Amino acid sequence: MTWVALFLAAGFEIVWALALKRSDGFSHLGPSIVFLIAAPLSVLLLALALRELPVGTAYAIWTGTGAVGTAILGIVLLAEPASASRLLPIGLIAVGIAWLALGTK
Repeated sequence: MTWVALFLAAGFEIVWALALKRSDGFSHLGPSIVFLIAAPLSVLLLALALRELPVGTAYAIWTGTGAVGTAILGIVLLAEPASASRLLPIGLIAVGIAWLALGTK
């Protein structure tokens, strides 16, 4: 359940990051409300995961997964550039996340 909470936390991090972009500085109500709901949920789920996981591991996986997911969805949903100079480091972060998760007991 700990890992489920951690990856849900990362999912909500992706949601709030995209909502923050769409809110245009909190000038659009819908995305602003999504942000205000998703951000605390993300932190709450991270806090639950921290009951069992080391803080460095959980935080790195939370932020890394959020960063990778946000970058990929930015490319897919927001037409952000998908150049090799962006995709390669995103892939390296994903490999690091998987390696860290697999190495954690």
